[in-house]
Amino acid sequence: MTITGGCLCGAVRYAIEAEPMVTRICWCTDCQKFAAGSTTVNVIFPSEAVTIEGELRDYASTAASGNLMHRGFCPKCGTPVTTGSEARPHLIGMRGGTLDDPELAKPEVTIWTSSAPSWAVIDADLPQVAEQPKL
Repeated sequence: MTITGGCLCGAVRYAIEAEPMVTRICWCTDCQKFAAGSTTVNVIFPSEAVTIEGELRDYASTAASGNLMHRGFCPKCGTPVTTGSEARPHLIGMRGGTLDDPELAKPEVTIWTSSAPSWAVIDADLPQVAEQPKL
């Protein structure tokens, strides 16, 4: 199975030759900023299974977990495409909204719930982790 996706303008396209390992909704304060006030949906894959075509710009920052994070985005349209931690270089997160088939991004867990605002809508049917999970 090949999973495909890309940015809004089409300048960045990717193909993934693996099943998703996990899909997480993230309420960390960084993700709230990237998502303009809500969450990000991150579909995690083995890094070696992902091929990206087109230019991604990198934004590096230290997350609340203490890990150095790299977030890739399209410099033409600004779409966030990837996320990854230097602590886990064998994994890459693809932003759920960039998948050609959004059904593949069905969340399995909500993380960083301790950072969610009081008005956040958090699915009570999903497991919740207050901060950063092990994976």
